Amino acid sequence: MTEQQTTQPQNTTEKPSYIKLAMRNMVRKSGKSLKHFFLSTIGLLALFIGLSYITH
Repeated sequence: MTEQQTTQPQNTTEKPSYIKLAMRNMVRKSGKSLKHFFLSTIGLLALFIGLSYITH
């Protein structure tokens, strides 16, 4: 027997991991994901700038 025939077949019935599902979702809804990413980035920057201004 060759090495390929002796290896166990991979279990294809496993549930996909959370990360794989999230990546697939991001690809499918890229516009919405990018919009939320940029809104979150702007929000965090505003928070940090606001906090630095208040504590100055």
